[in-house]
Amino acid sequence: MRAATANRLFAEQANGEARVALSRTDFAVLIHDHAPALYRIAYRLVGDAHDAEDVVQETLRSAWKSRENFECGRGQRAWLAAILRRRVIDRWRSSGHRMVLVGDGPLEVPVAAVDPTTNDFTDEMQHALSQLPCELRESLLLVVVGELTHQETADTLGVPLGTVLSRVSRARQRLRKHLLALSHV
Repeated sequence: MRAATANRLFAEQANGEARVALSRTDFAVLIHDHAPALYRIAYRLVGDAHDAEDVVQETLRSAWKSRENFECGRGQRAWLAAILRRRVIDRWRSSGHRMVLVGDGPLEVPVAAVDPTTNDFTDEMQHALSQLPCELRESLLLVVVGELTHQETADTLGVPLGTVLSRVSRARQRLRKHLLALSHV
C-alpha cells in the first residue's frame, strides 16, 4: 500500500470483513456522490422537504461518527441508506406518528438542490406511496429512488433477496392500480 493511501485510510480486520475509516476527503466525496439520492429517499419517506433535509443531516452526522465501521466491499450508498433508514425510524418513533404528505392541494415546496417533484413525483404519487404498507414502500424507495440494487436493499433491510424482489413487484403493482384508478376519475 502506498504511503499516501496508508495515511488517508486505515483498515483493520473485524470478523473477516475489512473495515475502513474514511478520511475527510473521502467523506466529502461520499457526500457529493450520494447526498442527492439520500435526500430523495428521505423526502419520500417523511414527505416534507425540511424534515428530509434534517434526516439527511442526521444521517451524514451519524455516518461521520461511525466512519470507522465502513465496510469495504459494501456499497457506499447502501451503507448510507441503512443509516438513513434508522434515522427515519428514530424520527417516527420520537414523534409517535409517521409524517407523510397526503392532501388534495398542490405541493408547493421550494427546493434549492434536487426538486423531488421532477420525474413525475407528484402529490398523487406521494399519496399513492403513503397507501402502501411500510415494508413495500421502503423496499420500492430504496430500489427506485435510492438507486440501490435489489441485493443492497436486501442487505440494508436484513431480509432475503427474494423478499425484496417480491416487495418491489407488489409495490409497483399496487401503485400502478392506484394511479390508474385516479386517471379514470
